[in-house]
Amino acid sequence: MTSQSDTGARITELPSGLRVVTETMSSVETASVGVWVDVGARDESADINGVSHLIEHMAFKGTERRSAQAIAEEVEAVGGHLNAYTSREQTAFYAKVMKEDVGLAVDVLADILQNSVFDADELARERAVVLQEIAQCHDTPDDLVFDQFQTVAFPDQPLGRSILGPAAQVEAYDRNVLMNYMKTHYAPSRMVLAGAGQIDHDALVDMAANAFDGLSGSATDSRADAAYSGGDAREERELEQVHFVVGFRGVHFDDPDFYPLQMFSTVLGGGMSSRLFQEVRERRGLAYSIFSFASAYVDSGIFGIYAGAGRDQMDELVPVMATETMACRSGISQEETDRARAQLKSGLLMSLESTSSRCERLARHMLIFGRPISIDEMVRELDAVTPNDLHRVAERVLGSGPPTVAALGPIDRIEGFDALAGRYSA
Repeated sequence: MTSQSDTGARITELPSGLRVVTETMSSVETASVGVWVDVGARDESADINGVSHLIEHMAFKGTERRSAQAIAEEVEAVGGHLNAYTSREQTAFYAKVMKEDVGLAVDVLADILQNSVFDADELARERAVVLQEIAQCHDTPDDLVFDQFQTVAFPDQPLGRSILGPAAQVEAYDRNVLMNYMKTHYAPSRMVLAGAGQIDHDALVDMAANAFDGLSGSATDSRADAAYSGGDAREERELEQVHFVVGFRGVHFDDPDFYPLQMFSTVLGGGMSSRLFQEVRERRGLAYSIFSFASAYVDSGIFGIYAGAGRDQMDELVPVMATETMACRSGISQEETDRARAQLKSGLLMSLESTSSRCERLARHMLIFGRPISIDEMVRELDAVTPNDLHRVAERVLGSGPPTVAALGPIDRIEGFDALAGRYSA
């Protein structure tokens, strides 16, 4: 059955449960098409942490019909490109091609998702590549500190584990681990085929019906509920900078405060005009990099602030960050609210120019909300946010419980957790 949403997107659910969703952009000559799967690192048990990410890598390493080289050559021979990513809740496989090559892209995507052979030699090589990626992450402190932050915020649960997984475990995963995981989690009901650009919906549906005819089965939702905890993780390292993150429980995607929190984050640390950037970098010169972020999940979220600074700056930096953050509880001006709104709205409107952005938005919305959400609807949500809403969400988030702290580098100048937590509870 095919329907049309109020966004103009068209949606068809195939008998298998695979959903096809498209947005046509008549002014472009290209199309982006991809499959998003409602599975990620938080769907893994501890003993197979990292398997979602390894499957993402292995999808391009050969099928029953194509070698790894053939997969790359076929797409690049028509000037297209193929890519994938793994997040905590989703895995995506996507391509961007000229409009006349959509059929090829769909065929390749269907092939890698249904017929990957996970050849032992290819798996050994790709495991080595992933192990290098894990090592690179450990050697990149401004990446690693966020993994540590996530682990402390959501301890002893899948949502708190690394997307890449532990090196020792990844090194041991064999073909059966990957095959069993795909069989259990890659059911058509958990997959969305999305397309945006110069693309015909009915033609894409026909392609999908033929190309994905090997999909079957149904997957049960076995995700454990997220349980934010908070706490402290610090690692002393010989580095030139301290990498420091402090955060709090956030909100989930469908929470009424989702848009107010995004705007609050923008006011506090979302750009060069934000409070933290102006006070910490411009007025005091305490840090090269400082920003805030609000990450949402289907049932929880996390709000945080990152700073990268020298050891000698930490005595002043940490209190200033807390003071500027807590000052938001005393009120945010209309001017700041309007500026944050304009920043977020421009980002949404600029994304309309990209087939890749539209394709990803369609797929993610289908997996998270069960429907595409129009840019107009998101803009209306942003337009409805008032300074009082930002004050309220600041009170809610900053008063939501113990903070989460992660620090990496020469950390001896950072005050203890209790003292730091006290700065955010005044």
